[in-house]
Amino acid sequence: MGRKPRQRISYVLPLAESAGGHRLGVNGLAVDAPNSILYSGGRDGVVCAWDLNVDLRSPADRDLSSPFGSTVPGVGPNAAAASNAAAAAAAAATAGSNKHQTPPTTFRQQVQAHTHWINDIVLVQSNSALVSASSDISVKLWRPAAEDVAPPQTIGLHSDYVKCLASPGPHADWVASGGLDRKISLWDLDGAGQKLEIPVVEDESTAKGSVYALGATNSMLASGGPESIVRVWDPRSGKRVTKLVGHTDNIRDVLIARDNDTVVTASSDQTVKVWSMTAGRCMYTLTMHNDSVWSLHSSHPQLSVLYSSDRSGLVAKTDVRGCVDWDEGLSVAVAREHEGVIKVAHAGDFVWTATSSSSINRWRDVDTEADVAVPEPFRMHRPSFATSRSATTTATGAASSRYPSSPTTTTMMTTTTAAPATTGPANGSTAAAPQQFQIPANSVLRLSNAAPFPVFQGRDEASTLTSASGPVRKPSEIMIDQLGPVAPVRDLPDYTIEGQNGLIKHVLLNDRRRVLTLDTAGEVVMWDLIQCAPVRSFGKRHVEDVAREVNTTETVAHWCAVDTRTGSLTCVLEENYCFDAEMYADELKLEEKIEFREDQRINLGKWVLRYLFSNLIDEEIRRDEAFRQQLLNERRQQSIQRSNMPGTIQLPQANMNGWNDTTSGPTSASTLRASNGYHRLPVTTPGLAIGVATPAAGTQSAPFSSSTLPSTAEEGSNLEQTASDQGQATATDEKQQGGDYFSSAVHAPGSQAPTTPGDVNGNKSAESQGGETPQTPAYPATTPTAGDAPPDSREPATTPGATTPASSSAIFGKKFRMSFGMKKLGKTVTSESKTSVAGASAGGGAGAGGTGADEKSEDSDSRSSNPDGGSTHERVFDDNLGGVVQRIRQGYEDALHDALPPPQQQHGGQGQQPQTLNTAITPSLPNETPVIKPPPNTTILIQEDSPGSGGVADLWEGTVGGCGEQADFIERVAPSWLGDVLLRNIPPQKDIVKVSFVLEPYQGLLPSIASDGLVHSPSSYLPTKVRP
Repeated sequence: MGRKPRQRISYVLPLAESAGGHRLGVNGLAVDAPNSILYSGGRDGVVCAWDLNVDLRSPADRDLSSPFGSTVPGVGPNAAAASNAAAAAAAAATAGSNKHQTPPTTFRQQVQAHTHWINDIVLVQSNSALVSASSDISVKLWRPAAEDVAPPQTIGLHSDYVKCLASPGPHADWVASGGLDRKISLWDLDGAGQKLEIPVVEDESTAKGSVYALGATNSMLASGGPESIVRVWDPRSGKRVTKLVGHTDNIRDVLIARDNDTVVTASSDQTVKVWSMTAGRCMYTLTMHNDSVWSLHSSHPQLSVLYSSDRSGLVAKTDVRGCVDWDEGLSVAVAREHEGVIKVAHAGDFVWTATSSSSINRWRDVDTEADVAVPEPFRMHRPSFATSRSATTTATGAASSRYPSSPTTTTMMTTTTAAPATTGPANGSTAAAPQQFQIPANSVLRLSNAAPFPVFQGRDEASTLTSASGPVRKPSEIMIDQLGPVAPVRDLPDYTIEGQNGLIKHVLLNDRRRVLTLDTAGEVVMWDLIQCAPVRSFGKRHVEDVAREVNTTETVAHWCAVDTRTGSLTCVLEENYCFDAEMYADELKLEEKIEFREDQRINLGKWVLRYLFSNLIDEEIRRDEAFRQQLLNERRQQSIQRSNMPGTIQLPQANMNGWNDTTSGPTSASTLRASNGYHRLPVTTPGLAIGVATPAAGTQSAPFSSSTLPSTAEEGSNLEQTASDQGQATATDEKQQGGDYFSSAVHAPGSQAPTTPGDVNGNKSAESQGGETPQTPAYPATTPTAGDAPPDSREPATTPGATTPASSSAIFGKKFRMSFGMKKLGKTVTSESKTSVAGASAGGGAGAGGTGADEKSEDSDSRSSNPDGGSTHERVFDDNLGGVVQRIRQGYEDALHDALPPPQQQHGGQGQQPQTLNTAITPSLPNETPVIKPPPNTTILIQEDSPGSGGVADLWEGTVGGCGEQADFIERVAPSWLGDVLLRNIPPQKDIVKVSFVLEPYQGLLPSIASDGLVHSPSSYLPTKVRP
């Protein structure tokens, strides 16, 4: 049997108030170009929005905004003008990098979307919503532009870390996610749940099925992971289309062109591969990176302009627009970070990079339409016979290659340096036009082994490429030898979005209450887990040195787990161990002086939980008081209603004969009928054995006396009841409980009293015709309730002059109730009738007309339900905090039912009414859990650890100050053990730990056992013969 899901409580200690921003590294970037907003998702679980305050439309887009312009940048009649505008802007930015300043980026808003690392984010629904994937196994959607901004809502859950997302387009209604659970899920963006689930390795036996990269269009889905295989799926059916093999390491990113024919993948094998879906194979392998390629980005429909980044921090831009082959394209080193670039994004004239740092850098883009400035002693060389790069059209209409021809003595390049320069006045002119920007030669990356590259003009190609005395050298090595290492075009970022300091390390001290933390700035701070606040700062020191100074020798049991994975200090409480640690009260050092016992001990887990949920406890107490008052008001309202009101009335059949048999006669005790032929009867309602003017007193005895004819044996016997007789028996049973609804409950003195149970249907039995008529007690016949004496011990009050035979009230009365009770009518027996039946069976035994099977049947039926509201069978409660509340409220109803009989069992509805109900919510008192005040903004999490899951799912997230307002939701998701601790002060009982051990003989010597069964030592053992 598998392990059940376990709920746990976590609380995050708040950091000092600071400006918005991430505390740890950034893993996801998304740009909303029309609104000039940058979104970022970090390892701290926070999604931030930034106002860029720049026009993110590229010069080509601004020029093509005309209705006659092309929709593809770099293509169409306006491409040349757009190219010139972009080149001029880039040249101005490069020439005056110290003078030209763009507006700074400002913080817009942020939200704590997840409780673990955010691994990827993507904009959906025309940039109006943002989807984030996290290691907390959830996929969430946030609408930052909504009028009423709500927290991110969970739209899907995986069973392990979610690593990547992919959106097919801005107008799609679904988003795809993949993770370490080896599944691809498609989630509905409107909250309808999972649309499709694709098991990646369903038909293959492999352990490397995790999904690290996803690309999607409306009709195609591509995934990659540690298997080094690109799998292509149909998102409409979930079936696999094809499988692309070629990489040799983990695939980190995937892009798909809009025409679904080109797929570009980045891998940790340092290559970027271009796949053709038509050919079903790899067309080009790009080798411009010398380290693992981590990220790809392209906003071009055909992926002709591609940005890539690697683990060394290099950001490259590849442009293959207008090229027949990708090998003819140009790849330029745009920038280099100090650490690996996890995510790269581009919009307008800028590129943003995200690293393991909490800051985000913005770089100016490089115009790849500009010429490459090749030094004079070099010329372009191509080691293949492929055609040269296609010419690009300039503003003058002349065709010119991106790589200029090698300089000669008559034609010299104007500029050969990396930075463009302006010329002074010449020939009397006031100013010369600025030179256009040229890409430095040492910023050009070798796109592939078949791509052209500059070589030294005086060197022999044959001797360069091949040598008899040495191995073959790569063309990239030749270029590096002559031009030096690759130098990016941008040395410094254009702007840096500064992050905040987060916690990266912690040390839990021996008292299990204080924790030392180290943040990204190197500062060491001590925290109190009970007070949920920092208590001391040690400055910038080594945390190990501080731990040796402040640590103590005391030992406290393990009661919580601590981590800093999201940049904050998080404390986790599990049911199994959070109540194991205790401290003596005199060692707490509290601000308020509280009198404790000498040996008073405080349970740390119960102490902190008591005040983390103090507002929830107050809300439950308020609700409990309102429920108890409502329960009392309802019972008082029921008590003023007339008792014994029948729910239904069964009409007897008109053709019954009440004169010849003793069981089907009229049931009213007030209409005794003579049998001598002289009928003196009151007027009755047709079909009913009751008077017209009901309710009325019983009819007086007839003044005429006559001898009754002796009855035959057949007439005197009790025949089996018919359906109409059952209804009359019901009426008789109701009379026994105080009269029917249409007559007086208590008969006045002098009126004829109803017959006893010994007279069936008002006709005397043969045994009682010769003696006095037995009379019923003066009080209504009620069923004994809790606290009442049994019927046999009760002294009935009889009418003066009348006697009550013992057999009438003991044996036959019990037999009557068991034979013609409510059970025979198909109704359920109440818990009170069950007690009466049990008492009757105990008094009369089997001879009283009841069998053991009947007793069990009555008892089983009485446990099923109770129409008076006091259900006695064991109810099933939910295994959550709401179930604890239900159990408490059920206890109120049971206590009220036991203390106050239902209205139909009271004497005329005038029973004593209880005024109050004592509360059953008893939280711990201050002498057991001293009062503490955690910060109201302390975050509380209720999480679930499911078996077989690689992560923990968040069921609820709130704060100390706001948990009372979300009491309804907490009741549904909080575990029952938390409710017992908070509302009843009952910690969960731990399972008994059994320790087993094996005793082995010393030095392997086994004791000898004699034939008589006694154990003898080896020295006294004498060999004996075993007899058969």
